[in-house]
Amino acid sequence: MTNSNYIKVFSGDFIVVKRIISDLENEDITAVVKDETESGRLAGFGPSVYGLQEIFVHKDELQRATSIIENTNLEIEP
Repeated sequence: MTNSNYIKVFSGDFIVVKRIISDLENEDITAVVKDETESGRLAGFGPSVYGLQEIFVHKDELQRATSIIENTNLEIEP
């Protein structure tokens, strides 16, 4: 997603990504999830890291999304 209006704000495992996406959607932020595992599987080869997903948000929503992600990470840390 280079040269686009979307910026990567997080990368991590499936479970954490799902939680963050839910929190972003609750605040009316639309995010895009890039799943290297699924992309590699569909293309016929495996990814370098299984279960890794990336979250991208529109640059206009970057500040709000970053704040939500930071709060979510604080909540789920042991």
